[in-house]
Amino acid sequence: MARKSQFEKQKKTPKFQTRVHNRCKICGRAHAYLRRFGLCRMCFRQLAHRGEIPGVKKASW
Repeated sequence: MARKSQFEKQKKTPKFQTRVHNRCKICGRAHAYLRRFGLCRMCFRQLAHRGEIPGVKKASW
């Protein structure tokens, strides 16, 4: 879980564009971030299992 200070730091525009970090919209995790959905892998998995992400379903063959 990201700390509150990290969320506040993220809101400010950085001095250089390369300092921007992608963070999960739900939990704030910086690693294992899926750009297409704006979520980390764990939040993506939970939402996909519940069927809350349109167009995503569990693969079975």
